[in-house]
Order: sequence, then structure tokens, then C-alpha cells
Amino acid sequence: RGEAQGSLLRGRYRTPVGDHRDSIWAGHQLRIELEAKGIRLPKGLHAKNDSHPTRREVYQTLAAQPVRFDATMLRKAKAIPRIQAAGKVRLYQMALWLHLKFVVFEISSPGDRVFVVAGHLQTSRRREAIRHAVEDVCRQTSFDRDVVPCIWEAQSSWGIQAVDYALSAVQRRTEGKTVPDYCDVISPQQTSTFMPWGT
Repeated sequence: RGEAQGSLLRGRYRTPVGDHRDSIWAGHQLRIELEAKGIRLPKGLHAKNDSHPTRREVYQTLAAQPVRFDATMLRKAKAIPRIQAAGKVRLYQMALWLHLKFVVFEISSPGDRVFVVAGHLQTSRRREAIRHAVEDVCRQTSFDRDVVPCIWEAQSSWGIQAVDYALSAVQRRTEGKTVPDYCDVISPQQTSTFMPWGT
């Protein structure tokens, strides 16, 4: 996800180490079943654009999957002036670094290979800058692990779409909105919420 109402959120969607085919297939099957009902999803699922019934089906699919969810939230308005002046890519890089320096060590052991799958967040003119930012953060957080950056179109990855949904629920919750899906689905799967600059 990118910025929404001044917030930059990063999340991580992760099934247990090993075979991920069942989780990926469940997301794919949901998408084709929705298409069979006449819901056109050429660009995949997106919490902001999908209807309430579609959202409910996505959250039900997520509830049945073995996931761990962590979120890091930086509110741009609370950044120091130097960070605000550096622009969106710098803020994105800082959020990703704060997130991964914790999560990578929580979910892996020395010698492990960790894939960081990030969605394209910006227009094509910023994609190269985003790619360099993600690659730089992966290098900084690797230490004795092999951290591999993967920057993909959201529609190509069930994981990115799942993170979009989870982050949407977390963001609405931090804005004081009632979010039934957060309590029923996201909260039981959420390991951490990190807000170093406050809410």
C-alpha cells in the first residue's frame, strides 16, 4: 500500500516455512469463483475498490489461511522536516527498513533465504527509485541471511493482495472506524503493530 490520509503502511504476509501452494491456490480459486459470479477482476483484488460482499469473501479466505501479519505505520505529518522534505521514496524506504529490521529476524534464522515481495506503489517514473530503495533495505537487513527483493505487480501475487486487505483493516482501525473484519480475521493473525511516530 502507499500513502492514504498521510499514513504510510507496510505489512508482511507469511505462511509457515515450506510449501505455499495451498494458500496461493486458495487465493486464485477465490478470484476465479468471483469471476464466475460476474465480478470482473482483471487487476486482482483491492480492498479500496472491491464491493462489501467481495471483501467479506476475501477476509473469509484469509481467516482460513495460516498467516502471520505485522504492520509498521509512519504518519508523514509527524516526520521531522528533513524526512518530509526528502520525499515519498525516502519515507517509503524508511518505513520498509523499520519494518524489515524487526520482521526478518523474527521469522528467520541464520542461513535462511527470505523473499521480500513488494508491490509497485508508484508511477513508472518512480519505479526505479522504489526498486533501488527496496534492494538497499534488503542489503541492510540481510546480515547472515539471504534477503531477496521481489517487486511485482499486485495482481500477480496473492500475498500482495492479502497484505492490502490486512493493511486496509489496520488503517481503518487506527482511524477509529469500526472494522468487524479486523476483530474477526486480522487481529488473531497479527503479531505486531509498530507505530514509532505515534498514531
